[in-house]
Amino acid sequence: MADSARIGKQMMRCDSMADRRHSQFGLAVSTILAVFCLSPAGALSSDSFGATPAPARPETMLVKSLQEIAENRIDSALNGIEQLLKANPNFRLAHLIKGDLLLARARPINNIGEMQGVSQQHIDELREEAKARMQHYQDPVPLDKVPRFLLQMQSEQKYALVADTHRARLYIYRNVGGEAHYVADYYISTGKNGSQKLREGDKKTPIGVYFVTANLPRQKLADFYGSGAFPIDYPNDWDKRHGRNGSGIWLHGTPSNTYSRPPRASDGCVVLANQDLDAVGATLQVGVTPVIISDGMEWVKPSESLPLREKLSRYLENWRQDWENGNIDAYIRNYGQDFASGKQNLDEWIKHKREVNAAKPRVKVKISNVGMFSYPGRDDLVVVNFDQEYSGDNLSRKMKKRLYWKKEDKTGHWKIVHESAVCRAGKIDMLFFSGEPCTSPGTS
Repeated sequence: MADSARIGKQMMRCDSMADRRHSQFGLAVSTILAVFCLSPAGALSSDSFGATPAPARPETMLVKSLQEIAENRIDSALNGIEQLLKANPNFRLAHLIKGDLLLARARPINNIGEMQGVSQQHIDELREEAKARMQHYQDPVPLDKVPRFLLQMQSEQKYALVADTHRARLYIYRNVGGEAHYVADYYISTGKNGSQKLREGDKKTPIGVYFVTANLPRQKLADFYGSGAFPIDYPNDWDKRHGRNGSGIWLHGTPSNTYSRPPRASDGCVVLANQDLDAVGATLQVGVTPVIISDGMEWVKPSESLPLREKLSRYLENWRQDWENGNIDAYIRNYGQDFASGKQNLDEWIKHKREVNAAKPRVKVKISNVGMFSYPGRDDLVVVNFDQEYSGDNLSRKMKKRLYWKKEDKTGHWKIVHESAVCRAGKIDMLFFSGEPCTSPGTS
């Protein structure tokens, strides 16, 4: 807050010199436009604002003022910034823009944030935040496309979240008959050292397909976490298989004295402004909502995802039929050479399956409520979740199942490389029929 106080004092000094030459001000406006990647008049179309469903959101007000700067409507821009700060006095980026506009009335400025007594790191971070917010409005969400990761949502999943660490953005999609429909998006802050988390303490945000595991209210948290927190299940099965460790990756808010944080400022968590977290939190279902974190968004038309979805549905049905028919050799061919589940490799898994099949020659297997998510950063891995109902001569069990399907390089066939049963919070005593403990979401 010391930097914010100094910014406020500097602004008051600037305001007292507001009668300086307009030519100096015009030069400063050009500098601001360049720093924020704007061009004069018409830098942002009205459609850019239409893509955001909440026109009174602070970010929308901020960008509207920047557009007015681009159109040389300076008085209106200042008025908008002042209204924004009245409602959100801890929005440091808004303070910076106001300070520059006032300072520019006194003298030419060569760069954004030319204020004495404010750390350069603080200014650089605010510039990065401004650029991230502006990039979103200059390149808004394509409403006719969806993230390629959302192949098919389960019926119980009301919403899905997709975070893009590169663009500092979190997108919310609603489930409409298994297909994803855009709802809203929000600015986020992620790991100080970027993405691709590998180990505890590396201050990176993980990349992968995760699920919300808990809802931690403000009352149980320090002020640092803001209005609440939603842990996710990092490290997931795929992370553990590749030796990635660490814990405590959450979606959470900001301290009471901070509206937002720079794009890279967390220890690995995904951080939102408190009012944004509250809006996102209303869509989350513990143990159900997927949170897909990527370091780059890939947009596709829904029809482009259909072939892969249908292909994987056929592979899944073949797997089910081979199991139910008792054709153990055909069943095993559904698994890849690099398969692993728990502590079992493929050979151990095959041995166990043959023993189980010999003891239970007649089984019924039903599959329903299927969800599919392409794994970020690769086009050869898909996570498939579903409800499974298994019954044999002396055993009947319903469970949540998760399979990781990988596309083989040589044949192009999809094979299962990981399999596990999935627990919900409070039900970690449930065991997979093979005796393998189910995957618990935990409380990380």
